Amino acid sequence: MFRIIGSAGKDLCDPQLSATRRDVLRVGGSAMLGLSLGGLLKLQSANATTASPRFEGAGWNKAKSIIMVYLQGGPSHLDLWDPKENVPDNVKSIFKPISTKIPGIKFTENLPRLSQLNDRFTMIRSMSYTPVGLFNHTAAIYQMMTGYTTDKVSPSGQLEPPTPKDFPNFGSHLIKMKPVEVPMLPFVMLPRPLQESNVVGKGGSAGFLGKAYDPYTLYPAGDDLDMNKMSRIKIDDLQLPDEVFSVRLRRRARLRDLVNQQMPAIDKAVESYKLDEHYAKALDLVVSGRARRAFQLNEESETTRESYGRTTFGDSLLLARRLVESGTRVVEVIWPKVANSDNHSWDQHRDLSTRMKNQSGPMFDTGVSGLIEDLDERGMLDETMVVVIGEFGRSPQRGVSTSGNDNTNDGRDHWPYCYTGLVAGAGTKRGYVHGKSDETASAPLEDPVHPGELLASIYHAFGIHPDTMVLNHLNQPRELVKAHPVHALFS
Repeated sequence: MFRIIGSAGKDLCDPQLSATRRDVLRVGGSAMLGLSLGGLLKLQSANATTASPRFEGAGWNKAKSIIMVYLQGGPSHLDLWDPKENVPDNVKSIFKPISTKIPGIKFTENLPRLSQLNDRFTMIRSMSYTPVGLFNHTAAIYQMMTGYTTDKVSPSGQLEPPTPKDFPNFGSHLIKMKPVEVPMLPFVMLPRPLQESNVVGKGGSAGFLGKAYDPYTLYPAGDDLDMNKMSRIKIDDLQLPDEVFSVRLRRRARLRDLVNQQMPAIDKAVESYKLDEHYAKALDLVVSGRARRAFQLNEESETTRESYGRTTFGDSLLLARRLVESGTRVVEVIWPKVANSDNHSWDQHRDLSTRMKNQSGPMFDTGVSGLIEDLDERGMLDETMVVVIGEFGRSPQRGVSTSGNDNTNDGRDHWPYCYTGLVAGAGTKRGYVHGKSDETASAPLEDPVHPGELLASIYHAFGIHPDTMVLNHLNQPRELVKAHPVHALFS
């Protein structure tokens, strides 16, 4: 192993960043794994020669923040926003189609408010992928959140719990490459983790980027059906005790620095962990009070509270807006039910008509319409990207089994081959429908969009090339995502 003095930089193999000292040290230690210094420089050189033709164009670097509304469980596109008429009874939704603001485009009666707002966002009616192995929730969630498929899928379709070897959640990449500009939580996930059965958090961590880029998780105690749980959120680690003033806290920080000066050996041992940098950020966060104030939902008017809906989901979306307003870069609002569960879940293998009409449908329509209206009226949609998506849709035919699950005639199974998503803000088009599904919503007729392409479009909106290279836990270069942005989504 040898050392070359290099310029300051990050652990990226991107064309605008030269090799860093850490890169060189890592290469020296990992040459046996297949990446030599020559290989690293060759990789950077190749990237440099291919960088100029990259198309940036519409939507490039428009986003300053993102709210990902993740509908884990997989909602039925046919029963929400891609209904079909003149189809067999076991395909046709039991819900009445209704007109929207866009002529010729219909939703179902489950989305009365969103139907009158679709002139403010883009619908993608051609989300599609062919699953690797069984297309159950955990594997599909991991792909949607990281852009990568899993190496191993069990017979049940579930995966191992999160590990430091996992590919990072897209939000972790964003906050590393686009650090927040004020003392604020960079990445927040609420009100519950990504989960299928006993596999909790897969696809929701920073993985090989390290825990410094994990989301701040806000998971209030209480049952998933407790609609008042957000009123009991705990932010003790952000709270400055009454008896401790910021001046005293900063004095303690200076005292700690004096002690550290007398411990050069220890400082040297922990140098790579950047403790001073992380301590300073944490201190600024607590002292500034930005995060604490963002969590005060009671500062909102009753009209605003009601517009989002007095539910866990609605409160989570309102909190997401407040966090972004205060400087948070990434907020991921997870549908507040375990993926494979009943009551308010989107995993509707049975009782779809009742659960969609009385539970998930109204909560979803009220919350998302409230969020989009609020962001738009505040002028925040110009720089805030909103993505609403699940891991897949539901089978066109009711009562059939596509994933090994039992389904009644009032239920639909998993269906990754064609489903619908929503994007809004940050340079995306208003009143636009991208792609088209076939007559039974079984497959895209036009312009299919893979989950990886959606993530690539998110990176594009933040001014990040999707093929930017990062080093994984084995110091091997990996693209953020192996896909291109969908430029047609942007205006």
